[in-house]
Amino acid sequence: MLQPIAAAQHSYLKDSFALKEMICKLHLPPNALLFTCDAKSMYTNIPTETALTSISQYITTEEKKLFHHYNSQALIEALQIVFRNNVIQFGDTFWRQTSGTGMGISPAPPWATIFFALHENTFLTKYNQRLIFYKRFIDDVFGIWLPHPCQHQNQILWHAFKKHMQEYHGLEWDFTPLSTSCNFMDLTISVTHNHLTTTLFEKQQNLYLYIPPHSSHPTGMIHGLIHGNILRIHRLCTHKLDIQQKTQTFFQRLIHRGYSPTLLCQIFKQAEYKAASFLANTQTQNTTSQTSNNTAHHPKIFLHLQYHPQDPTRRTIQQLWASTVAKPPGKTPLQDLKNINGYKTGLDRLTIAYSRPMNLRNKFSVRKIHGRGTNVSSYTSNP
Repeated sequence: MLQPIAAAQHSYLKDSFALKEMICKLHLPPNALLFTCDAKSMYTNIPTETALTSISQYITTEEKKLFHHYNSQALIEALQIVFRNNVIQFGDTFWRQTSGTGMGISPAPPWATIFFALHENTFLTKYNQRLIFYKRFIDDVFGIWLPHPCQHQNQILWHAFKKHMQEYHGLEWDFTPLSTSCNFMDLTISVTHNHLTTTLFEKQQNLYLYIPPHSSHPTGMIHGLIHGNILRIHRLCTHKLDIQQKTQTFFQRLIHRGYSPTLLCQIFKQAEYKAASFLANTQTQNTTSQTSNNTAHHPKIFLHLQYHPQDPTRRTIQQLWASTVAKPPGKTPLQDLKNINGYKTGLDRLTIAYSRPMNLRNKFSVRKIHGRGTNVSSYTSNP
């Protein structure tokens, strides 16, 4: 319910792919500078009652004007239940959060997005001449600032803008200095000849500990990892040489994890072809394709298995399913069987859903402290 409302805000940013599409079309003045800022502990510092009041007023006012997918009263009551009753278990005790947004609850991202957008809507237009681009991904902001010709006046305007950002119910924002290059999300963005170029931002501390080939994971895992990362490299890097270098580096990192170069070459070729096909399509074509895949309704049966490398493969199980259940020779196919009311089952697909067994981390990393040592409640009881 909240997500379409959050997505309609002027500052809303879906992801780094959307940002790349926006900024690659910009033609910048020669002196344009970049900046980022992020909120300190945004979720925990959002005052619950204040947010409930302001967001409730907004969704009530905008109901039937901009949005037609909700009943405002029902949505407000749902928000009150969720955000006033975030209960946390600690050992043998339970605690209710009285202020701040609960980490991990599904409405938290759009909730935080809308809450600060209501503040942004009151002051961002004052800086239209200087703030030529501004987008926010929950608690991370990327912007482009056009300095005033007068350095003193520019400092006044820049500090005034930062002050406006800080003046909203105690939320604090850390700003990077104005620069021709900055890191934002998983991008490094730079000003190059009045345009913006991007490449992948990779932290120096990242060890790239990809799952090794001897690990007990389905064989399709490495295909998904490579296809996803190759497409990401092609979509987020501006220059072809950069794409080649990032791809080669990715290849070498997998070699160092123990993968066969022969196997990797086959998968990388497939991934490169699919990435090129994706980029050759228009955004509308890709969106339509994804939507049709997500919305296509095929009645199916799920088989949940704990994965083991010595078990029969997916292909073997699917063949057994087809020959003994779905379409047994000389018998009525499963999808044509009728129930007592005369309706066909329509079941024609089997989806095999794997889960992993417990690993060493599960064995040695304690997630629940109940029953281990002194009860937490003994420290909270009245003497």
